[in-house]
Amino acid sequence: MRLFFSPASPYVRKVMVTAHEKGVADRIELLGSAASPVKRDQTIVAKNPSGKVPTMLLDDGSALFDSRVICAYVDAQAAEPRLMPSDAGRFRVLTLEALADSILDAALLARYETVMRPKELYWADWYRGQMDKIDSGLDALEAGWMDLLTGPVNAGSIAAACALGYLDFRFPDKDWRTARPGLAEWYASFSQRESMRRTMPQG
Repeated sequence: MRLFFSPASPYVRKVMVTAHEKGVADRIELLGSAASPVKRDQTIVAKNPSGKVPTMLLDDGSALFDSRVICAYVDAQAAEPRLMPSDAGRFRVLTLEALADSILDAALLARYETVMRPKELYWADWYRGQMDKIDSGLDALEAGWMDLLTGPVNAGSIAAACALGYLDFRFPDKDWRTARPGLAEWYASFSQRESMRRTMPQG
């Protein structure tokens, strides 16, 4: 397995946390990239039309994307621990993963607004809208998902941890913890897992 990656990408981190949890991280070769929403890396585009990371290349030359698909593939590479349940709980884990990814999507759009858009075109209402999506997502995690977060590690809890890690990485002044003590306590514990410690974002 080969993976186009960026050391700062929270979606790449999801894949690598999953790989460490499954004990297969050493089977993934990391491929450097120059992925950008403005100037796309054509090497990635040749395999994934979106040009985004993560993109995984399999031994037969085929490509997998996006992060949810890649994480599911990595989960299938070893029997235990199973990160995506095969019973009815699967859909709740999938929904938690989607919620966490929606937080990440909004965070990335907010960051692009401040670091990539020309200053004279900055749209404050757009930025506030993305931050509001983040806050409503975090509120939902605290109010309705703590039972799944605090249970056995799963694809949804990995995605949530990577979303919170990205907020700390790119929005260090945002106090998301005070109003959400349960989520803060869970993340403080989860972030000490070896899989999280070995995938800290850089850049």
